[in-house]
Amino acid sequence: MENTFKTITAEEFAALDYKNYTLVDLREPDELLVSGIEGAINIPFSQFVTKLDDVPKDKPVIVYCRVGDFSEQIAEILADRGYDVSHVEGGYNAYRKLTESTDAQPQTAPKETPAEPTFIDAKGLKCPGPIVKVADFLRDKPDGTKIHVEATEDAFYSDIRIWCERTGNRLDSISFTGGVIRADVTRRTAAAETPAAAQNDKTFVVFSGDLDKTIAAFIMANGAAAMGRKVTIFFTFWGLNILRRPKTVRVKKAFIERMFGFMMPRGTGQLGLSRMNMGGAGAKMIRAIMKSKGVSSLEELIDSAIAHGVRLVACQMSMDIMGIRKEELIDGVELGGVSTFLGSGEQSDMSLFI
Repeated sequence: MENTFKTITAEEFAALDYKNYTLVDLREPDELLVSGIEGAINIPFSQFVTKLDDVPKDKPVIVYCRVGDFSEQIAEILADRGYDVSHVEGGYNAYRKLTESTDAQPQTAPKETPAEPTFIDAKGLKCPGPIVKVADFLRDKPDGTKIHVEATEDAFYSDIRIWCERTGNRLDSISFTGGVIRADVTRRTAAAETPAAAQNDKTFVVFSGDLDKTIAAFIMANGAAAMGRKVTIFFTFWGLNILRRPKTVRVKKAFIERMFGFMMPRGTGQLGLSRMNMGGAGAKMIRAIMKSKGVSSLEELIDSAIAHGVRLVACQMSMDIMGIRKEELIDGVELGGVSTFLGSGEQSDMSLFI
């Protein structure tokens, strides 16, 4: 008999004695800062496949996300693996509305607020470095945490204002003197409750295999991740070359597939520019300029994106056409098709074709 999962309502969920269950919260850490349930295990949906073993089997499991869509998928996966699992219909939002309407408060652990602002030195960093550094520091900090950040990149004056506005954090002051931008920010955990945080995932389709376009895609992806957004990058056709391992991987292929692979760049190190490539000299010049100005390399941007939960998806159909095998791709890449892209796009307020 096929294992199945159960669906429970927010009312049923609120009435449970949680010590008898393993609660798994699939929301991102930024969302947990606003409200959470004490004792729940936080495994973000974007990382769940790699953290299945973190879910114990000694108690019935209840999974929930923001609105109940992701938790249903995870419940099905856990049920297939023999878990006694239920998911909460409507997710945490439905539970929160219910508890608010009955004057009940989410069970959150008390947190202390630092009295003095913490200094964040972002001088010398280039976009998206300063914003990523601020976001990484505040991500797991309690409500009321204060920071004083200094940066030397002119764009940071606008970036920190927009970042605070879109994430709900409070910009207490900002100044620009002597070539240094100084900003004081207070962590506000009302961020995930603002309208800006609803249905605001980002989806990029990377069709091009050009170095400059790829750099732009990953700069935007890192910036979006720093704002607490879920980001999916869908690689298709020439964009698949970005994901190829730089060294040859021995896999069985037809003759035409081997020829095709031989003619295409293998990995980020062989990507050329869309303009003024000059037989690869242009790409080397761009990389040298980026290094001299302290801009993260493409490889560093990719590592940062993966570390911050950006989802890299390779188009299976394009791989079949171009003769690329899964073994040839770098670690951290999923395989998907058009439904994967459309599903991500429907959860996004921005979809870019690059």
